Amino acid sequence: MRVPPVVLSIAGYDPSSGAGVTADVKTAAALGCYAATCIAAITVQTTQGVFEVQPLKADMVAQILRSLAEDLEIKAIRLGMLGSGEVAAVVADFLESARLPNVVLDPVIRSSSGAALLDEAGLEVMRERLIPLCDVLTPNIHEVAALVGSEPLTDQSGWESALPKLRELSAGIHRLGAKAVVITGGHLDPANDYLSYAGGEKAAVIAGERVESRSTHGTGCAYATAIACRLALGDDLLQAARAAKEYVRRAIQSAYPVGKGTGPINHLG
Repeated sequence: MRVPPVVLSIAGYDPSSGAGVTADVKTAAALGCYAATCIAAITVQTTQGVFEVQPLKADMVAQILRSLAEDLEIKAIRLGMLGSGEVAAVVADFLESARLPNVVLDPVIRSSSGAALLDEAGLEVMRERLIPLCDVLTPNIHEVAALVGSEPLTDQSGWESALPKLRELSAGIHRLGAKAVVITGGHLDPANDYLSYAGGEKAAVIAGERVESRSTHGTGCAYATAIACRLALGDDLLQAARAAKEYVRRAIQSAYPVGKGTGPINHLG
């Protein structure tokens, strides 16, 4: 019997299950992996937005992570919403001590509805400690600009006009210690992603297409978790990113209406 690889999701709890750890469980199951989870923050959240955020106690997060690492053979990690500087710091401590493979950082800073999901202290921990500890980052165009302190691209910028700025933003994130970064282009037209590696010697465009839908909640979580799963299954990063992009595209296309706002993708579609 084939034992699926364990992928650890360290992220927030979305009660509507469109994003965060409960969505990551669905993504991992769809891709043939086993999801272990550590909730870093609890939100009051629906398809209509995020209304309150409460990070967990940092010592509880640290205890959960230590216990999971002692018990499970973890093949990949997806870092999502961390909520606070205290939680971000214990996650960095854990990564430094555990030295686990295939760490994917999805730098969740704000929700699509505009709610802050990470405080300023957490943002500094991310810049100074977490980025160098991870194997790949998967920011969107707004998140990468916030991390490097740059003006973001405008939504639905044309790809050719956006490409020089994407190269600039990639160089900035590599100066912070990133080994590899995939800037997701869901806000661009066409919705291509830009993959680059430290040193600037390699880069790739991952072709995409814009799918018009009201069911796009949690796409960033699904993409990062899908990359972690594909890395755990043995793909290299370019293969993993291409497979993750196709997974998200299918999940958007097969989504069904849930809730009164921006609905979730169909993780199992």
